[in-house]
Amino acid sequence: MTEPLFPNPRLSDAFADLRRDLVHEDGPRISTMRNYRFAILQYEPKDEFAVRGRVRTLAKELQHNGWVVISIDLKKLFMERIRQREPEWLADAIAREKRLTAKDPDRGLRFISDELAALVEGPEGLAADCTRLIREEVDKHPESVDRMLAIIGRAAGVYPFFRSSALLRFLDGQTGGVPVVLLYPGERRGATALSFMGQLDPDADYRPRIYS
Repeated sequence: MTEPLFPNPRLSDAFADLRRDLVHEDGPRISTMRNYRFAILQYEPKDEFAVRGRVRTLAKELQHNGWVVISIDLKKLFMERIRQREPEWLADAIAREKRLTAKDPDRGLRFISDELAALVEGPEGLAADCTRLIREEVDKHPESVDRMLAIIGRAAGVYPFFRSSALLRFLDGQTGGVPVVLLYPGERRGATALSFMGQLDPDADYRPRIYS
């Protein structure tokens, strides 16, 4: 995927700021809080493909300079969890969702959202999968922890079944000090509030620095 003909200048600035803080001469400075290496890069959902291209460019540059970049795909993890369930569970859930949707589309969506949320939310949900992937890389490259970065993306692939506000909270203390950047498709409302996909109610429960 090539860069768009007219790139979003705000997106360009966000990635420039992120890169500058990652390669700071004193180590990554993506957070103003000590021992808290988490950040969010917020972007408009329509810029999804542009963001993926910029992430690839940033990752290649960091890797060329000796970094280990861990790319985590939330949609892939989400689908893996669904495939791990019994086929009967999935068939029953789909059948019931269809019955409820025929009566009331909102009821059908609420039902399937509740069913899938049980698979992916909480400390044992997708946060546990992200922790596992990061720890595997730390174990393989213990000498590179100070030059390691985890980028968590494809959050739009789990909408509306997963809210990312708790993800970084559950990762806190579990990543061995590896900096983590969450790519967040949505809207920024004020200084710290974010609306996932621009559709959900704004959530102000965000401690990380927000690049946008």
